[in-house]
Amino acid sequence: MKKAYIKATGLYTPPNQVTNEELVSAFNAYVDLFNAQNAEQIEKGEIAALGHSSVEFVEKASGIKSRYVVAKDGLLDPNIMTPRMKERPNEEISILAEIGKNAVLDCLKAAGRDAKDVDCIICAASNMQRAYPAIAIEIQKEIGMRDGTFGFDMNVACSSATFGIKIAAEMVKSGAVKSALVVNPEICSGHLNFKDRDSHFIFGDVATAILIEDEGEFEILDTVAVTEFSNNIRNNFGFLNRFSPEGIGAPDKLFVQEGRKVFKEVVPMVGALINERLAAQNIPAENVRRLWLHQANANMNRLISSRVLGHEASPDESPTILDTYANTSSAGSIISFNKHNKDLESGDIGVICSFGAGYSAGCVTLQKV
Repeated sequence: MKKAYIKATGLYTPPNQVTNEELVSAFNAYVDLFNAQNAEQIEKGEIAALGHSSVEFVEKASGIKSRYVVAKDGLLDPNIMTPRMKERPNEEISILAEIGKNAVLDCLKAAGRDAKDVDCIICAASNMQRAYPAIAIEIQKEIGMRDGTFGFDMNVACSSATFGIKIAAEMVKSGAVKSALVVNPEICSGHLNFKDRDSHFIFGDVATAILIEDEGEFEILDTVAVTEFSNNIRNNFGFLNRFSPEGIGAPDKLFVQEGRKVFKEVVPMVGALINERLAAQNIPAENVRRLWLHQANANMNRLISSRVLGHEASPDESPTILDTYANTSSAGSIISFNKHNKDLESGDIGVICSFGAGYSAGCVTLQKV
C-alpha cells in the first residue's frame, strides 16, 4: 500500500457578509409583521405569538458573530426571509459548481498542480443543487480535467468532507488513482429557515477543496468514518415531496434539529471516537498539536477538545473560524485547517474531525512531513 497525503487545500468565501445585527434586525421585523397580521388568532389562542431574537442570544448560544452567503437579496426582507437568486440556464455553470470550481482552482494553485494532473473529483457536501448530472462532473468539465478521469457526488451531511477524504485517501493508497480532489461547496443558506428563532443564525455559505496525492505536506496517518441513525437533525426535502403536496413548504422541508439532544449525544460520541483512534495509533493526547474540529457550536468544540486533550483547549490548540463563517457544514473543519496549518513543524500531529446529521462522524489524523 502506498501512502496518502494532503497536498494542499483551497477556500472560496462568498462576497456577501451578514452580521448578527443585520440578521436579528430582519428577524425581529418579521416577528412584528407576523404578530400584527395574526393578532386576532393570537388573541384567541389559536396560534402562538412569535418572540424576538437578540444578538446576545445568538452569540451565547453558538459563538457565531457573522456569516457569508452567496445571495443576500431577500434574506433581510421581513416579507421574504429567504435568499433570492435568478435561476441559471442549463448552458451556464450552476452556482454550486461555480463556488466549488473557485475553491478547486485555489487548491490547485496552492499545490502547483494543473487540473489535468487530477484523476478524480469527489463533490462531498450537505446538499446538491440537483439530482443529476452530478455536480462533480460539472466541476470536472469546468476546470478542464483530462479525458478518462471521473467524478461523483456524495452526501453525509456535515461529515461529507472527512468521509470524502477517507475515500480519496484509500483510492490513492491502493494505487487506483494518484491524485484526487475532494470539493465541498456548501450553500447552507438554501436549507435554513430564517423564520425560526432557534436556528435562523446557524449557517453560512462557503466552498473548500482538498487535494490528496501520494506525496505532499501532511501525511494521512489514519481515517475513520462512523454513522448512527438519529432523527435529531433532519431535512425532509426531496424528490418524493411532490407525492404529498400537502407537506410542501412545511418546516421539516428545511433544516430542523433537537439542539439539546444533539449536544448531549454528539459530544461524548465524538470525543470517544477521537480518543479511540489516537489510542489505536499509540498517539498520546499530549502529542496532538492541533484539533481542526467541525465548526457548528463553540460550546460543543470546547467540550470535545477537553475530552481529547484533558484540558480546555487554547485557540492555538483548537482554532475557531465559526465566529466569522458560522456553521458551514462539512466545510467548517477544512476552513479551520486551511487557515491554521502553516505554523506546524515537521512531526507535528493534528486531527481533522467533523460530525453532524446521521449521526455521522469522521476523523482524519495527520502528521506534518
